[in-house]
Amino acid sequence: MKKHDDSTHFGFKTVAKDEKATMVAGVFHSVAGKYDLMNDVMSFGIHRLWKRFTIDCSGVRRGQKVLDLAGGTGDLAAKFSRMVGPEGEVVLADINESMLQVGRDKLRDMGIVGNVRYVQADAEKLPFPDDTFDLITIAFGLRNVTDKDAALRSMLRVLKPGGRLLVLEFSKPEVELLSKAYDIYSFHVMPRMGAFIANDKDSYQYLAESIRMHPDQDTLKTMMEEAGFEQVTYHNLTGGIVALHRGFKF
Repeated sequence: MKKHDDSTHFGFKTVAKDEKATMVAGVFHSVAGKYDLMNDVMSFGIHRLWKRFTIDCSGVRRGQKVLDLAGGTGDLAAKFSRMVGPEGEVVLADINESMLQVGRDKLRDMGIVGNVRYVQADAEKLPFPDDTFDLITIAFGLRNVTDKDAALRSMLRVLKPGGRLLVLEFSKPEVELLSKAYDIYSFHVMPRMGAFIANDKDSYQYLAESIRMHPDQDTLKTMMEEAGFEQVTYHNLTGGIVALHRGFKF
């Protein structure tokens, strides 16, 4: 029998830690082809505003190096590519090969080549030297990581002194009525939409459950501070359905 320390959650299920990554990979292999479409449909397009706010808070300048972690289909990487210019570099990293392929194809179709590099990487063990990046973003990816504390420490290690981390993630709605309405939407509407549009109810059931299991705003803020980030703040978006956390390395 496995010890308690060897288990973690996969949505609402308890699974062995060494099995979660494979199970999450299965979800994203399944949804990769319809990921952008489902994001637009399920968020009514609002995810684009959340990402725009993240970009506005990035402080990215020409010539800088950016890591878009769990970057998936490349929405943030595409914008950062233009912001850093030809003398800068954006690394689009994702643990999932299918998502990385969709992102690569999408950016190349947009004519974005030259300053974007694609790396299959595990957030808990980033394959980059210390003090490499001016900015790291992880949008809607941290909740799928098995050991979030290890991932945050890994991000701190590869961030340059003075650099910042931005974590955009689903969080806890501020108002109880909104929280109840969002629960109904997440657990009853989202899986049905997944079944109808992507022919994949189970993956979207997991994604809804993973949102509920993710740490709330203040818990994640504390986790970032304990990992070594300083001046950690967060900003609630859409009533706290999503929050953007920001922390610095000094």
